[in-house]
Amino acid sequence: MKVVIFGATGMVGQGVLRECLAADDVDHVTCVGRTAPGVTHAKLSGLAVPDMMNVRSYQAELQDFDACFFCLGVSSFGMTEADYTRITTDLTLAIAEVLARLNPRMTFIYISGAGTDSSEHGRSMWARVKGRTENALLRLAFQAVYLFRPGIIEPLHGIRSRTAAYRLLYPLLKPLLPLLRWFAPNQVLTTESIGWAMLAVARGGWPRPVLEAADIAAAARGK
Repeated sequence: MKVVIFGATGMVGQGVLRECLAADDVDHVTCVGRTAPGVTHAKLSGLAVPDMMNVRSYQAELQDFDACFFCLGVSSFGMTEADYTRITTDLTLAIAEVLARLNPRMTFIYISGAGTDSSEHGRSMWARVKGRTENALLRLAFQAVYLFRPGIIEPLHGIRSRTAAYRLLYPLLKPLLPLLRWFAPNQVLTTESIGWAMLAVARGGWPRPVLEAADIAAAARGK
């Protein structure tokens, strides 16, 4: 399997990259971003794209992939809806439309978030925008699109979030994770389990396009 990862320097992206490099059936991984992923491996290559809205200039490098793990994203904190839409919806679709045209047999897996609003009309700005993005992705001509909606994510193996607020939050939350897992065992995921689940779904699909936290946990168990 040949995969491409967008957002491999983020927390979820680092997790799925780690699992891809460890997977025997993944032959090659290309990480696309403004900066290199900071990892070297025999089956890993990087593609530096200074202007991510202009990926169509790199069509030769973006062909013949079996799966895309799209982990690009930002926090909506302090952002206007227009600015958040530009990064979350416009950028995602600019990339996805190119990939769909070049790789019609591709499975596209998008990291969304718990609470995403598929109606696009709720009160929460970020949830509306995420819902709009999800709905647009489902209309593209990929072989399959899967939308992952994780909630609480525990970083493992030295992985750290690039978002400063999350880096402050995780040490405070860590002592509570065993209790949270006891109350809701399928709601607390790890970067490792999300990576396992993304690979499992890329290999064998899933009965529904939207995977909530419990679905992601179930997919990871079936890795």
